[in-house]
Amino acid sequence: MTTEADTIYTSILLPSARVAMYARDAQSVEGFKSLQADWRFTRVQVEHHQGGVEEAIAAFQNGAPAPALLIIETDTIDDGFTARLETLAGYCPEGTAAIVIGPVNDVNLYRKLIAMGISDYLVRPVKTETLAFDIARSLIERIGASGSRLIAVAGVKGGVGTTILSEALAWGSADTLKQKTVLLDAAGGWSTLSVGMNFEPATTLAEAARAVASKNDDSFNRMLFHAGDRLDVLSSGGDVMLDDGIDSAAYESLVDKLMTTYPVVVVDLSNAPTALRRIIISRAHEIILVTQPILSALRAARSLMQEIKDIRSDSESRVDLIVNMVGMAGKQEVSKSELEGALARKPALSIPFNPSLFIGAESEGRKLSSTPDGAELVRSLLPLLAKVVDGISAETLGPANDGSDKKNALTGLLGKLKTK
Repeated sequence: MTTEADTIYTSILLPSARVAMYARDAQSVEGFKSLQADWRFTRVQVEHHQGGVEEAIAAFQNGAPAPALLIIETDTIDDGFTARLETLAGYCPEGTAAIVIGPVNDVNLYRKLIAMGISDYLVRPVKTETLAFDIARSLIERIGASGSRLIAVAGVKGGVGTTILSEALAWGSADTLKQKTVLLDAAGGWSTLSVGMNFEPATTLAEAARAVASKNDDSFNRMLFHAGDRLDVLSSGGDVMLDDGIDSAAYESLVDKLMTTYPVVVVDLSNAPTALRRIIISRAHEIILVTQPILSALRAARSLMQEIKDIRSDSESRVDLIVNMVGMAGKQEVSKSELEGALARKPALSIPFNPSLFIGAESEGRKLSSTPDGAELVRSLLPLLAKVVDGISAETLGPANDGSDKKNALTGLLGKLKTK
C-alpha cells in the first residue's frame, strides 16, 4: 500500500545530485541507466562504473569525488564484504548515502547492513521502479526532512494578488496548522513582500545564495526576518531591479537549504524569471495558480496549466486554481460556467473583490487575518495547504536539521561505520 509519504518520492523533480553505481549485472545496469529518461531524474547525474566494492575503493583512493549516493552491487555478502564496506567508508565524506544490491533475501543480513548505516539493501533482480523509488527517497532525505513541503504560488499575470495570497497561506500554515514555515520571494528587487510583511529588506537573493554556497549559517540566519513564532521570511528585496539577478540554480540552492529546516516552504513566484518559475513549479508538492475572471487572465491560465501538464505528469492533482477579485470588472467578467468550461476544471476557491481588505492589510503591514473578513479568507485557503501538510505536526516532526535524529539509516554510510 502506497502512503502519502511514499508519493513524495514519486511526484517531484529530484534535486541536483550525482549518483554512482558500481555493478556488473546487466539487468541492474540497464534499469539504472534507464532512469535518465525519467522526468524526475532530469537534474540527477547518473554514472555507471563496471565493478563492485573493490573498484569503488580503488576509484576513491585515486581521488575520485564521492557522489551523493553510492550503489554497490555484490555477488557475495559475508564478513569480507562488510569489512570492505568499512574501508570504502573511510574514503567517503560523512552524509554519503549507500544502497547495496545483493544476491539473497535474508532478513538478518538486511538488519545488519541497515545497522551499519546502509540506506537500503535490494535483492537481484531489482525492478526499475524499486530502484528509482529508493534513489529518490535517499536524495530527498539527504537534503531535508521527508515531510518538507514546497508550495509554489504563481500569478498567471501581474496584479492578480499573488503576493498577498502567498502571505496569507504562510500565515495560515504557521498560525492555524502550527507548522514551522518560511516564506520566500523570487522577485528580487521587484519584490513587494517587505511592504506587506512590515520589514526593511536586509539582503539580496544573491547574497543569500552566497551564504548558502559558503555554508555560512550564521550569516544566512541573520537574513531571516522572524515574522511570528512559527513564520520566518527571507528578508530579501534589496536587489537592483534592472540587473539580471540570481540564476535558477542558485535560487534552488536556497530552497534546498530552507527545506532542511522548515517543514513548509512557501514560494511567491510573482515577478520571477521564467527559468526560476519552471524549476520551482517542477519541484513543488502543491502549485497554486492565481487568476482573475477576465478573458486575458483566463487565457494565460489555460496556457500555463497546459505547460505545467507538459512538465508534470501529476499536474491534475498538484495544481489548484484561485480566482481572485471576483466582481471587480462587473459585466466584463467571464461567468462561472464559462470559466469552468474554458479551463476544464473548477476553481478551488473564488475570492470576492475587496480592495479595503487587501490594500489595507498590505499598506499597513499587518496580517490579512487581523480582521474578521481576512481571518475567514485565510481559513478558506487552508484546504489547499491541508492537501500536502495535513497530518504533519511541527511539534513532532521539528526542523529537519535539528540534529536529534540524524543518525538513522538514511544519513549515509559513515556515521556508524566510523564509530566501530
